[in-house]
Amino acid sequence: MPMTSDEIRETYLSFFQQRGHHLLRSAPLVPATHDPSVLLTTAGMHPLKPYFQGVEAPPARRLTSCQKCFRSTDIENVGNTLRHLTFFEMLGNFSIGDYFKAEVIRFAWELSTEGFGLDPDRIWVTVFGGDEELGLGPDEEAIELWLQVGVPRERIVECDREDNFWQAGPTGPCGPCSELYLDRGLEFGKPDDLPAGENERFLEFWNLVFMQFNQDPVNTLTPLPSKNIDTGLGLNRFAAMLQGKESVFETDQFWPLIELGQELSGRRYGQDEETTRALRILADHSRAMTFLVADGVVPSNEDRGYILRRVMRRAIQHGRRIGIEPGFLPRFADEVERLMGNAYPELLEQREAIRKWLAAEEESFGRTLEQGTRMLDELIAQAKGNGEEGLGAADVFQLHDTYGFPIEVTREIAAEHDLGVDESGFEALMEQQRTRARLGGKGGGAKDELRERAVELAGDAGFQSEFTGYVTTAQETTVGALEAERDGRVLVKLVESPFYAAGGGQVSDSGWVRCADGDCRAKVVDVLRVAGGADQVVVVEPEQGALKPGEQVHAIVDRAARHATEANHTATHLLHAALRRRLGGHVRQAGSAVQPDKLRFDFTHGHALSPKELRDVEDEVNEWILANYPVRALTTTLDEAKSLGAMALFGEKYGDVVRMVEVGDGSFSRELCGGTHVRSTAEIGLFRITAETSSAANVRRIEAITGPAAVTLLRAHDEALRDAATELRATPEQVPAEVGKLRKKVKQLEKAAKQGGGGNGAVDVDQLLASATEHGGGARVLTAIVETGDPKALPDVADRLKGKLGDAAIVLGTVAGGRVHLVATVAPALVERGVKAGAIVKVAAEVTGGGGGGRDTMARAGGRDPEKLAEAIDAARSAIEAALAG
Repeated sequence: MPMTSDEIRETYLSFFQQRGHHLLRSAPLVPATHDPSVLLTTAGMHPLKPYFQGVEAPPARRLTSCQKCFRSTDIENVGNTLRHLTFFEMLGNFSIGDYFKAEVIRFAWELSTEGFGLDPDRIWVTVFGGDEELGLGPDEEAIELWLQVGVPRERIVECDREDNFWQAGPTGPCGPCSELYLDRGLEFGKPDDLPAGENERFLEFWNLVFMQFNQDPVNTLTPLPSKNIDTGLGLNRFAAMLQGKESVFETDQFWPLIELGQELSGRRYGQDEETTRALRILADHSRAMTFLVADGVVPSNEDRGYILRRVMRRAIQHGRRIGIEPGFLPRFADEVERLMGNAYPELLEQREAIRKWLAAEEESFGRTLEQGTRMLDELIAQAKGNGEEGLGAADVFQLHDTYGFPIEVTREIAAEHDLGVDESGFEALMEQQRTRARLGGKGGGAKDELRERAVELAGDAGFQSEFTGYVTTAQETTVGALEAERDGRVLVKLVESPFYAAGGGQVSDSGWVRCADGDCRAKVVDVLRVAGGADQVVVVEPEQGALKPGEQVHAIVDRAARHATEANHTATHLLHAALRRRLGGHVRQAGSAVQPDKLRFDFTHGHALSPKELRDVEDEVNEWILANYPVRALTTTLDEAKSLGAMALFGEKYGDVVRMVEVGDGSFSRELCGGTHVRSTAEIGLFRITAETSSAANVRRIEAITGPAAVTLLRAHDEALRDAATELRATPEQVPAEVGKLRKKVKQLEKAAKQGGGGNGAVDVDQLLASATEHGGGARVLTAIVETGDPKALPDVADRLKGKLGDAAIVLGTVAGGRVHLVATVAPALVERGVKAGAIVKVAAEVTGGGGGGRDTMARAGGRDPEKLAEAIDAARSAIEAALAG
């Protein structure tokens, strides 16, 4: 029996563990926050970059891992080829200044021939053949080592720099590499075929990178003081080789997903090109989306959330095209969990979140797909009828911007009809939209420059600051190193430091550094993390005298600010726990800001919280505060913390030893956290939610305050209530009823004015309000034809409706003077969700042969054909609903 994918993974990792390699668990697909170079982990060595760069100390000098990877560049190739994937597993073994070419070549040969049982006579290798620009000749050392393990010289092929010289960028660490290929025989090619050529006879399965040079400047090499090894073996492609399959989609990890697609569609893999392509896309994309959601990504229109949405919508589109009934994405996720849950327990842990987000996106995009496909079909028919070669930028942009139909789907469907898309024109329109939406650039240059200086100071200091802030807020210490004053600030490295450096959402401590002899004092204005969070540099502003290297100092944290921050940080943990209890396990932290004056918590959730949900969450947090539960920080292993159910921060990197903060017995709140906290929940005093808003698509934001700040706010509310009661000549308890009476009286007066022929004609606002419909996330939609003698009254009516409906999109139309008059108003919260008044009113006006526009929140338009007013109002509603769904 050929090896299964699980057996390949186990064989590889066990082989290297037995040879002294430390096993690293796969890092999440979301890179650690200190690595902004990529949105998603694309290679096995990405999580190890700090080790290779010397920024962090590795847990061992020999490492091995099976890393989850995702490559968005291959999304559109998936389905068209036998081997392209978005999500895949990369096996690797790494040496950080330990062994080099001789050992890694021996390991690769031994594992390939003995561990995996490959025929030695079918293995070919490539080596670096030299490059004049680099001043290097052929890698004779590697050639000799391959000869020593038994590879004949005729099966060692020299290749050029493009194929066999690795470098991450134009400058930096680099080196030659050597790749292993399996010869599948002459039935797959010709006698003169060679590895690295354009043929199907030779399949590359393992790349060995010999990182031995630093390139700086370009084409100038100097030997690295410590030589490293980085290898990569793609598990899925290797499984196809060992299992004798022509395609990765026929291997044991993929074929059950193909079979599920066959069962749901009633069509067979291989019956025609469309079906085969769709089934491959479903198999790959269902794996990708399941793992992305398990690692904390939610669908949105930005960054990695947009990548997730792309694969989701591509899978939905192709599933629908081969006849699969809606609701199929969770079925595929179940199969992915069955196939891979043992190796990746996060699939089981995040089962609820995976099903929620997949089902919600499929339902939402289904509506968009139906409407957009109809419009696209019309555009394609029109283009063909006019003999055009493709679709115009304006049409494609309208599909994307107004109806939420992705450009990628438009491109694919157009290509199937032999039509192109004006992508450069589309991008120009997108850039115009971004420019309009951009409120102004955020200047981070000064901050970046300060951090670069801090990194340089820390690197030159030769020691790491010891953080003592968990146990004290006042520390006698020594100035170990400093940078001369620049721009009124000084960078200082303290031997011991009680100051918390900003991280994990918590702001830096403030405070003072005072000379022991009393002749100098400096104010602490920031604390910067360096060396991957293992070290820090303090930023101070001198107030008296000057600090000097070797100076004995008192480092004093602003205790009031620290305690307020600690209260807010612990309250953030309680808020997270309460949200998960009230809303469900799909809730995960998506960002936070913990400051002395307030806290902000972003979390994954698809719609606004109701007043009752907010009240329930707030009540539960306050119950935990009143219970005076102890708050403990424990140091433990990552495995132990996870087994106890500890929550991890999205995008953070954790070592084998972690700090875990638990409240009470840990049954409701246990998180991995490096921040500072109160000793017991009663120290928080009081928790009060001040705002709940949208942060991004499928991400909500809660702002709250605690302690004295919360008491101050409640007192202000009490004072406002007493003032209102005084004005109404009532008790505070009577205020709601008295306000109700006033509102009723105002309505009566408005009705009387309306019936008396006021500016709003005979418009019955109450009747219009009754026709408003509810949509997801608290949105309300109202579209209607109103009878009024004066079209100038439309904005007034819209304003009155807006004040009563809250987060609403409203479109009103009337006929006056033989012309159509339209007005649209959209609440800012719905603008964030993609509903724009200018675009909506334009859609309606075009139906009546007119035009118009305006701001995203308010727009007006007109038209020439009164008979099409009803049709125009319907078009406006469809555009609003599509934008909300999309």
